[in-house]
Amino acid sequence: MCQLLGMNCNTPTDICFSFEGFRCRGGQTDVHRDGWGIAFFEGAGCRVFIDVQPSADSPVAELVKHYPIRSTNVIAHIRKATQGQVALENTHPFMRELWGRYWIFAHNGDLKGFVPEFDGSFLPVGSTDSENAFCMILQTLRQRFPVGRPSNEALFAVVRELTERIADQGEFNFLLSNGDFLVAHCTGDLSYVVRQAPFAVAHLKDQDVSVDFSEVTTPDDRVAVIATLPLTDNESWTRIAPRTLMLFVDGAPVRNASTLVNHSSALAAS
Repeated sequence: MCQLLGMNCNTPTDICFSFEGFRCRGGQTDVHRDGWGIAFFEGAGCRVFIDVQPSADSPVAELVKHYPIRSTNVIAHIRKATQGQVALENTHPFMRELWGRYWIFAHNGDLKGFVPEFDGSFLPVGSTDSENAFCMILQTLRQRFPVGRPSNEALFAVVRELTERIADQGEFNFLLSNGDFLVAHCTGDLSYVVRQAPFAVAHLKDQDVSVDFSEVTTPDDRVAVIATLPLTDNESWTRIAPRTLMLFVDGAPVRNASTLVNHSSALAAS
């Protein structure tokens, strides 16, 4: 099983603490050794670092660990290959442009027999089911909204419809962001924690490392961290129910919908 990590905040924040524990799962505290990647949104730009080496041993990961990039939306991924060889083109997260904004996507799961039809607007570079799913989502969004980006509500409804359709093909845990929000979908393991005032000390599960967030934040800060498995052992993480799609904005969940129960209403809304 691949590992996902996402962060959504109301103010630019670095992910160094969470990444310190997360990277250990790429070959040190877990068996995922088939590459890793991380993407940081900064305004209209996006920094993407990917490497085919295990994140626990990667010099690129060591750089990111000591590089306090501040971002309001971050997506990271540690890969355990199920489809496609171990190669840079198959390493998450994937990036594409839609409506003049970068979009970032990372997937954990296995979509067996998933072969979507493409119209040429978005094409996969590698050979993973994950990139196929990402291209299908963006292609459908462009088809549904040809004149430009819709409201978050309309966009969320269509993503929910597409997620339900794709999740019928297998395990489909994913993170998706365009820099304004972060969407998370769970079919197996995915949890989140919201850190806000009053801030406290957090301790990593994968390393004996702690941080007192009250010393590095302001009372107005709010940060949501989403991970395949909880990264800390002294915080109350919320496990996302299977077949649930969530929208995070400014460090808090603002939409929570069951893709299974609400499939028909999503069709009607779109």
